[in-house]
Amino acid sequence: MLNFTANLSLLFTELPLIDRFEAARQAGFKGVELQFPYELTACAIKDKLKQHNLKLVLFNVGAADLLKGGEGLACVPDKQNQFKQALVQTLAYAELLKPEVINVLPGRCLDSRHFNAYLETFKENLYLAVEAFSPLDIKTVFEAINTHDMPGFIIHSGAQMLEVLTQLKQPQLRMQYDIYHMQMMGEKLETFIKEYADKIGHIQFADCPGRGQPGTGQIDFNRLFSVIDNSAYTGWVGAEYKPVGITSNSLDWFKS
Repeated sequence: MLNFTANLSLLFTELPLIDRFEAARQAGFKGVELQFPYELTACAIKDKLKQHNLKLVLFNVGAADLLKGGEGLACVPDKQNQFKQALVQTLAYAELLKPEVINVLPGRCLDSRHFNAYLETFKENLYLAVEAFSPLDIKTVFEAINTHDMPGFIIHSGAQMLEVLTQLKQPQLRMQYDIYHMQMMGEKLETFIKEYADKIGHIQFADCPGRGQPGTGQIDFNRLFSVIDNSAYTGWVGAEYKPVGITSNSLDWFKS
C-alpha cells in the first residue's frame, strides 16, 4: 500500500503555509513535504508536525534564484560558497526535523558552452550534501526536471540520473523521480520505475500536461500507482501538483 505526502508548497495554497499542516492532516495525509521550508522557523514546523501527528518526509536545499529563472546554486561554479552556506542552513533544519530525504536541485546552465564545468560542480556539491546528511541517516536525492518548463536544466532524464549515481557511488544517494517532469520529457515511466525502483529515494507526481491533479491530463494513475506499489520502491509518493480549484476538490484520487 502506497504512502502519500502532500506537498505543502503547491497544495492548500489557499491557506497561509503555517495552516497547511492542519489542512493536510484533516484531508487524511500522514506525511507532508515542502519545497523550501525556510520562511518558517524549524521550531514552528516541528510544533505543527507534533500537533497534527505528521511526518515531514522531504524538503530541498535552498536554490537561490532557480524558480525565478536563474541558474540556482548547486551546479554554478562561482556559487560554491553560497551552496555551502545553503547546506549549513538545511543541516540546521534537518537536525531538528529529521526528514527521510533531502533534495538537491541541480540547477541550470544558461550557456551550453560551460555545461561540463557545471555538471562537475554539481557532482562535487552533491557529494558534499551526502557527506552532510548521511550522519543523520538522511538520504540525499536529486531530480531531473524537464527542459520545457526549465530550459537549460542540467539533469533532465533518467539516464543522466543513473549516470551520476554510477559515478558518485554513494550508498546514501538516490534519485528523486518526478512523474510529471519525466512524462514531459517523453520517458517510459512504468519501465523505468520497474527497473530502477531500488535506486529511487522519493517519487513525486502531477498529471501531464498542465501539472494538475490526477484526472486532468493523460497519465493513467491507477495503473501507475499499481506499478509503484508492486515495485521494489519503499519510499513515500508525493502529491506535488497545482490543484485546479481549491485543494480539497482535487483529492478524488486520494479518497479512492
